[in-house]
Amino acid sequence: MTLLLACVLLMVLAAEFVNGWTDAPNAIATVVSTKALSPRAAILWATVFNTLGVMSGTAVAATIGKGIVDASAINLVTVLAAMISIVVWSTIAAQFGIPTSESHALVAGLAGAGMATAGVDVLVWSGWQKVLIGLVLSSVIGFSLSFLLGKLIVLLCANRKPQSAKRAFDRLQILSSMFMAYNHGQNDGQKFMGVFALALVIGGVMPEFHIPLWLILLCAATMGLGTSIGGWKIIRRIGMQMVDIASWQGFAAEMAASSTIFVASRLGIPLSTTHTITTAIMGSGAARRGSSVRWFIVREVVIAWALTFPACGAIAYGVVVALRAVGL
Repeated sequence: MTLLLACVLLMVLAAEFVNGWTDAPNAIATVVSTKALSPRAAILWATVFNTLGVMSGTAVAATIGKGIVDASAINLVTVLAAMISIVVWSTIAAQFGIPTSESHALVAGLAGAGMATAGVDVLVWSGWQKVLIGLVLSSVIGFSLSFLLGKLIVLLCANRKPQSAKRAFDRLQILSSMFMAYNHGQNDGQKFMGVFALALVIGGVMPEFHIPLWLILLCAATMGLGTSIGGWKIIRRIGMQMVDIASWQGFAAEMAASSTIFVASRLGIPLSTTHTITTAIMGSGAARRGSSVRWFIVREVVIAWALTFPACGAIAYGVVVALRAVGL
């Protein structure tokens, strides 16, 4: 193993760690804001179920590892630049409490670095089709399902006593938050397994692309460690400031988002778990009344999402150029 390959693999794990630190808080934002779980307990459960989710399959990892850029046309510098772009962009956004999509940061970073290495032809259209499908699923279906589920809950539970209803939905929300954390790991955690395996193939350590058990365990542990730290600014921004959310709304948002992510993961579609849960929270808030959503915060979040593709692509492109200039 060369020094360059070792640096690339460490940066992939750093990106996986940042994913657990800045993205996983979305899975527990609502359960913390409604006080269904304490922050400490929520992070503990999120860590456990994120880890289990990472270990549950490899379909998304295969899409990322083989379907975004042509592995035969890129090198280790390409992968290194993509990982640097993710860590830099996500860390900056987290300081402002803005949740970014590590999924979009990853594909944008790979695309930008790949084009700097081998031109536009390096992009694999079949994999990008899945990315575009995931963009629709996360932005539209998450909101719509949550809105409809919220309306259904209002219809069925309108005559329940408030205290009784809250106790029931607090319990249900604990379960739905675990399901959400599991599915976050199942989709987001797998993406970096794919990149890690891709680097091993490019570096000549593995003869062909596959996901060994030790790699699943390594990425699961790394993401779990990142999750255990907790992104408190993001939790407050999404779970407390964007919408004044009740337990039944948290349950609706988590069930809608996690169901969407579950289906996408089984189909090998890498979608943005951040987009999915955030738009689902918007949907459950709007199910009560549109004014309960603070749309100025939504605007800030959407702007950050829109900037992720060009920012990470540009950072990765620039890093490749810089590393070439010093002889790598």
